[in-house]
Amino acid sequence: MKPVAIFRHVRSEGPGYFATWLEQRAMPWTLIALDDGAAVPRRAAAYAGLVFMGGPMSVNDDLPWIAPALELIRDAVRKDIPVLGHCLGGQLMARAFGGAVTRNAVPEIGWGEVCVADNSVAAEWFGDLAAFEAFHWHGETFSVPPGATRVLSNAHCENQAFVLGRHVGLQCHVEMTEDLVRAWCRGGREEIRRGATSPGVQPPEEIQRDLPARIERLHAVADRIYERWSAGIRTGDGGATFPLFA
Repeated sequence: MKPVAIFRHVRSEGPGYFATWLEQRAMPWTLIALDDGAAVPRRAAAYAGLVFMGGPMSVNDDLPWIAPALELIRDAVRKDIPVLGHCLGGQLMARAFGGAVTRNAVPEIGWGEVCVADNSVAAEWFGDLAAFEAFHWHGETFSVPPGATRVLSNAHCENQAFVLGRHVGLQCHVEMTEDLVRAWCRGGREEIRRGATSPGVQPPEEIQRDLPARIERLHAVADRIYERWSAGIRTGDGGATFPLFA
């Protein structure tokens, strides 16, 4: 089986629980560390799926790897290879699919409820789940790209996730582990301080309250998303062709 390619944009935002999920199911994966200078592959067909993690940069920044990453995402769509994005990764997907990435109304840092949309696409991915507590750390947001369907939203950010065929872009983080949350709180104290007046930003003490239980519940949601996303890898069904990228 071809490996799943996981793209890391900064060392502090690795694959987290997603790598654990893959390993528990004996699904091979490879890390492409763009932050260490790795080149963006030119052919999506070398991989079973593409997964893009988060990062503090903007999709709108003039960084040398952004344009090749956008083209790789489009190549995956043309070849019906599933793509998954977490936060910055979801923003990359939205941009690649014709959407826009702009400043969110308020920054979001910490835990907050997201609601599952009332549509058939959301039901395919989340079943009877109506809402859950997700982890957030972002100052920008994406628009839902042409042809995609919004599946998650919340009070501070209308577009928390979209689905386009077998591809899913997330604004919120479902890949978090206890270690990642604690590390981000340590490294991001100044960012938290700057955003303290935002209704979407929590202090480190609140972010880490009841952390094991919160992470366990988050992983249960991540399991649903990752299982549905990986179904295309294992069965080859559920794909779609989008002439926009032909």
